[in-house]
Amino acid sequence: MDWKIELLPVPVSDVDRAKAFYVDRAGFVADHDHTVSEDVRFVQLTPPGSACSIAIGTGLTDAPVGSARAQLVVDDIHAAHAELRARGVDVGDVETFPWGSFVFFADPDGNRWSVQEVPARG
Repeated sequence: MDWKIELLPVPVSDVDRAKAFYVDRAGFVADHDHTVSEDVRFVQLTPPGSACSIAIGTGLTDAPVGSARAQLVVDDIHAAHAELRARGVDVGDVETFPWGSFVFFADPDGNRWSVQEVPARG
């Protein structure tokens, strides 16, 4: 049996602002934006090439705003860094460790993201 992570909630204070950040700045694809009821709005966003999406909205999680931590993996950290910068994301410089190269950024609510280029295995 395969067990797959396909959706992670990300707690935000302003759904429209967060959606604009993730789509216009981080380059995620807006898959769904549905108002289910007065208390529930479901917005699903997916990074390009990912099988896992994030969910933002109202009535989805009771986690504190800004408490999410997530990691993306890319083939080329320098290209990812350049793309995020070009899109206006306040992303840190490339940092290299024995376990990979990383850049870090946060959304407007303080949810933190790391982006990793995994070193070649050999």
